[in-house]
Amino acid sequence: MEKLLHSVYLDDEKCLGCTTCLRSCPTGAIRVRGGKAIINESKCIDCGECIRICPHHAKLAKTDPLSKKDNYSYTVALVAPAIIGQFKPKYSITQILSAIKALGFDEVVEVAYGAEVVGQALKYEYHAKRYPRPLISSACPAVVKLIQVRFPELTDNICRLKSPMAMTARLVRKRIRDEGKYKNSDVGVFFITPCAAKATMVNNPASSEYDKYDLIDGAIAIKDIYSDILSHIGNCPIQEGIHNTTPESCSWALSGGESDYLKNKNVLHVDGIQNVISVLEEIECGKLDTIEFFEGLACIGGCVGGCLTVENNYVAKMYIQDRANKMKQTSIIHMSDDYVKNVYNSGMMHIKERILPRSPEPLDQDINKAIEKMKQIEILEAKLPGLDCGSPGCRALAEDIVAGKANEIDCVFVLKDRVRDLSVLTNELLQVEHPTDKPLIKKE
Repeated sequence: MEKLLHSVYLDDEKCLGCTTCLRSCPTGAIRVRGGKAIINESKCIDCGECIRICPHHAKLAKTDPLSKKDNYSYTVALVAPAIIGQFKPKYSITQILSAIKALGFDEVVEVAYGAEVVGQALKYEYHAKRYPRPLISSACPAVVKLIQVRFPELTDNICRLKSPMAMTARLVRKRIRDEGKYKNSDVGVFFITPCAAKATMVNNPASSEYDKYDLIDGAIAIKDIYSDILSHIGNCPIQEGIHNTTPESCSWALSGGESDYLKNKNVLHVDGIQNVISVLEEIECGKLDTIEFFEGLACIGGCVGGCLTVENNYVAKMYIQDRANKMKQTSIIHMSDDYVKNVYNSGMMHIKERILPRSPEPLDQDINKAIEKMKQIEILEAKLPGLDCGSPGCRALAEDIVAGKANEIDCVFVLKDRVRDLSVLTNELLQVEHPTDKPLIKKE
């Protein structure tokens, strides 16, 4: 089983074992043992729900510090479309991008550019005969992982176009390589990320989406550099021509932004991980057989709702829409169909390997022992009360017990019954030792 790398992690000192994260995890990846939350890495999809919901801020995401760029001769900041929703409309997109460049980057490139390429190419991919319907967007890495973990039968439906982030990185590195000024290894490309799932993609070298020319060297959280950007806006030189993307491509930060590229098609876009799960369940059961394309985003509102953003997602959506409306009044033109066709036909846009289901952690390496443990799990599950206690469920507890990671009394209902039985037994023993109707403890 391949080693999985995750950006979401627990701060033990802050965790109080309150079970809030456990109840909110969409894949049942969290347990509370010994008064602390633990994460089952084989089930975690880095959606960031636990980060968003933890009242004690004990769940965090591993990202890179801004100083990491100092390790490279030439540095490029890839800016997620969600970032323009973090600042009030009084600041132009050019001002925001110029302020990011002022943090010490040699170049700033909008990921919206890669989104425009992917969006325009989506109509070609839609007609490819290799996908069952509905075609499912691969733009949100948390949703892709969700399908791999919970809906393995739908993995063949996932679009194999690279994400806007990876596509932008490849186009930037190709341009710099063609210019011949720097070696690929001397160029540091950094993604300014709104979420933990994309940070995981960046820092996971095993990802099938990347090769050395897609490489992104670090993921920097929007929230970590927000105040620095704000301090430079209005106080740094304006870099003319730095913003050159379309309003449609910037809308990838919002739910439905990708779907808008498939005109006159029966599309469905859903945001919020629990809402995505509900729709995927219906797709899996064949209830939504009229849907031709499904865009699912783990965060409410889309990437503007990422756990590493700063602004309220509804406010950020308003800011992006305001800027998009202003952009429509300018002369920014979509890239030509010929350019998109050339990039699409080059093969550089496609994920080379199939997107496969993610295998759960095996019960045992020995198949006979694994079968025996499966039988034990079924027996234990039948004994458990089957009541909703807010935990991942009786099946998950039975699996943990057989794996030696839990006990039956970790079930609150079993514990309650054991305490009651112990109380009755204690009273019976006391009555044997002190056979009297009078209270054993004399009240004052």
